Parts: sequence; structure tokens; C-alpha cells
Amino acid sequence: MLPVRITSLSKHFGSTVAVDGVDLEIPAGALFFLLGPSGCGKTTLLRMLAGFTDPTRGAIHFGEREVTHLPAEQRNTGMCFQSYALWPHMTVAQNVAFGLEVRHVPALEKARRVGEALELVQMGRYAARKPNELSGGQQQRVALARALVIRPDLLLLDEPLSNLDARLRLEMRGQIRSICQQAKITTVYVTHDQKEALSMADRMAVLREGRVVQVGLPGDLYRRPGSRFVADFLGETNFLPATVAGVAGDELRLETPAGPLQARGVGEGLTVGRKVTCSIRPEALRLVVNGSAASAGGNVLAGRRQSLTYLGEMAQHEIRLAGDVAMKVFELNPHLVGDEGDVRVTFDPADVVVLAE
Repeated sequence: MLPVRITSLSKHFGSTVAVDGVDLEIPAGALFFLLGPSGCGKTTLLRMLAGFTDPTRGAIHFGEREVTHLPAEQRNTGMCFQSYALWPHMTVAQNVAFGLEVRHVPALEKARRVGEALELVQMGRYAARKPNELSGGQQQRVALARALVIRPDLLLLDEPLSNLDARLRLEMRGQIRSICQQAKITTVYVTHDQKEALSMADRMAVLREGRVVQVGLPGDLYRRPGSRFVADFLGETNFLPATVAGVAGDELRLETPAGPLQARGVGEGLTVGRKVTCSIRPEALRLVVNGSAASAGGNVLAGRRQSLTYLGEMAQHEIRLAGDVAMKVFELNPHLVGDEGDVRVTFDPADVVVLAE
């Protein structure tokens, strides 16, 4: 296992800046995700790690070795493409063995390593089949075995699940994470799917317009986003404009169009009168029908339920608060499935994320 260090890395295509001064530290053995919308530079960054695209400036280190301008064949990286790129005329075993053929690995060693790689991805019994005889998920695992069989220092995955249906994507998430943990290889995984990243990553970086805007653990980025962009990109959230009315340690009093709020764990660096934006996740909110007791010690806002989308295990409520503020509330195991009516929305001050940008 080896760490990867990216320093001030940029790539220009004429006047277009695809990657703009990226600095990243990828720990040895980590499953590290590059996450962002289309056009944010994540695939270009992955291709520079692979050696397929030469950087305009900056440096890439694999451990202590600088590989910035080395050709791909001298980097010992394994790449799993979005399209799988399997050769249709070859068997599964022949596809997996291709990288070993290029490296002139002896026949007995090659057969042993191909067998090990196929067993790792649970495809050993399909070794004699052709790719067109496999399902999409099976083809994806063959492509992963082909990348792993060369024993790369760095495994690179370019949206490997994007061609699969929703159910198969869910199944493959756990399988890929398990395979990467067993192989003990530093892995960089590119995706625009937030759920994929949150459920699989050890650490992740969110990119926007060629720059890294936040790096950290999935739970930290989701619960404490550093910007409105990250809060909005990593799942659904409610944004509420506010003014700081009081600061006491790490606790804030806020004035909003929907009423006064309290926030906890976010007071540092903010002063009275500062304009901010509150981000509150829909699943952090609770609905209380008027006449029922609200939770003590939390925020309570009065409103009226305007619409409901029933999804079985969850209901999505649209609430109209004072000041004509719209708020979305997710109710698990829903019971409030009746008509429109007056409600109160309650939530913990610790679930209010204050964004000062």
C-alpha cells in the first residue's frame, strides 16, 4: 500500500481550465472518492493519475516517487473504465490475463494469478465464458479483476457502476468496497453519485469547476458541509436565510423569516449582525400536529402542510412556514398521511448548519 500526494496540479485545454491547482493527500490503502457534478474535473484528475493525460503544472507522487510526467506503463496503476472495455473475442480468463501477457509473466504464474483475481471477484466459474454471455454486473467484476491481477500500486475506478440498473448498483457497492479492502490497494474512485460516495468511501473530496472545495470523512461532509454548494450537492437540504442575533460560546441565536432559531456547535468566528445561511436536512426535522406536545429544548416553527408524497417507508412533506418559507420534511415510517393542516416543525439546534459564505 502506498500514499498518493497531489500538489498544485492543473490541466489546461487551450483556454479551458479543467483542473485548477488541486492539492490532495490520499492515505495508503484508502478507498478515496472524487465526487462532483459533470464537468468539475474529476475524470481529468483521474486520467492524470493514470498517466493518460499530462498535467500543465503541478506534481504527483506515489509514495516517495514522483510520477508527474511518467507514461502510464511505468506507473503500475490498474484502471477500471466506465464502459468496462472488455474484448468480446476473448474469454473472461483471457481478458483478465491480458495485462500479465504484456508484462511477460510466465505461464504458470499467470494462470495462478488469473485464478486468484477471478476468485476475489467471485467469477472463477465463468472463466471460459465470453463477455457477451455475462450480465452487466458480471462484466464489471471481470473488468475489476483485470485491473487487480497486475497487482497495481494504485487502483483507479472511473464511474464503474454508472451502466448498471439501480438494484445492481446497490449490490455492487458493497462488493467493490469488500474487494478493495481485501486487496489492500490504495484506490481512487470517480463518481457523481452522492449515495455511492457516502456509502463506500473512507475519505472523499468534493470538486467544483476544477477545484477541491472540501475533503474529509463522508459523515463529516454530510453533517458539517463547509459551503452551500457542498450542502446542496450531498443530498437534499433546506436553506434558510438568517441574521446572527446572539453568540454565547458555540451557541447562536438566529433571526429568520420563519421565526427565531438556535444553533449549537457553530459560533466560532461569527458576530452579531452577520448575515448567514442555515442548512437543515429534511430528515433532521420532525412534524408535530397542533395539540401534541413539541420536544423540549429544541427549535419549533409553526407552519402549514401543503403537500405530501407517500413512498411507503418514507413520506416527503412540503411545509409552508411563516414568512412564506418553504421547507421539506422527511418522515420515516409515516403516520401523518392525512389532509393538509397546521403543524409545527421541531429540530435540534445541533442539526442547524450555519454557512457564513
